[in-house]
Formats: sequence, structure tokens, C-alpha cells
Amino acid sequence: MHVQGRTGAPLSLVEYGDYQSPEAGRAFGVVERIQLHYGDRLRFEFRHFPLVDAHPRAMPAALLAEAAADADAFWGMHALLLTHQDQLEDGDLARYAERFGLPDTGGRREHHERVLHDMADGRARGVEGGSVFFVNGLMHEGPNDFTALSGALGVSEG
Repeated sequence: MHVQGRTGAPLSLVEYGDYQSPEAGRAFGVVERIQLHYGDRLRFEFRHFPLVDAHPRAMPAALLAEAAADADAFWGMHALLLTHQDQLEDGDLARYAERFGLPDTGGRREHHERVLHDMADGRARGVEGGSVFFVNGLMHEGPNDFTALSGALGVSEG
């Protein structure tokens, strides 16, 4: 589990995402904007949900993110992967690992287990794909843009 924000924050936003998904790429900037808007009132959590059939590079990218997490560099790698979705081939991932001083691109058993755990949790909550958000525990049904997500958070606030 990868969390930004304080534990007792009154607002919660959880994303199940896929590093190769265009929706997740677009949502990255939206989440950053929401975090700036709500500040310490928001707790954001990212969980892996790679759609391996549609996006074959999503799983290797998720494993690299987990390798980065072992080095306390998850969020930096997360940002790099989502802003370079068109550069997720093995050579690209190897360069990213080197940039972060990682020994490899991930893929150890515990990396797979963490990704598979997120996926199982997502499926149990009704996630089927794309970039899916939960606002204060409830699946967000609208678009994943700033207006819709911040509106859902604003409604949940009061």
C-alpha cells in the first residue's frame, strides 16, 4: 500500500491504476491538483491494477515501482512511470532503475505478491480496469477529472 497524506485525514482518495493505461496517465495530474487543493485534509493511496492482457508493459512497470518502494522511492518512480507511459520497454525500465540506484527492475516474489494483493483487493471491490477511484470508501462512478473528483470529495466532506 502506498499512501500520501496523514492517517487521520478526513478525506480519502484511493486509486487502482495501471501504468500503461491512458486513463491513469491523465489521472496523475488530476490527483496532484486535488492533493494541492485539499492539502492535509486528504489521504491518497495508490494500488496496482495492471490490465496485463490489454497493457503488457503494465506488470513490469508495477514490479519496478515495487522495487523502488523497497528503496523508499515509490512516489518518484510512480511519477516517472505515469509521465513516460510510452517508454515502458525493458531497456526503459532498466534506465529508470539505474536512475534510482536500484539493483534491478524488480520482479522478486514479494514484488509480485504486493501487486497481486492489490489486484485481488480491487477485484473484491468491483474494480474491472482502467483507473478506478474510491472516495471515502465508495467507488466513484463519474469521470476522473478534477471537477468530478473534487466535487465527490466536497460532497463527502460535509
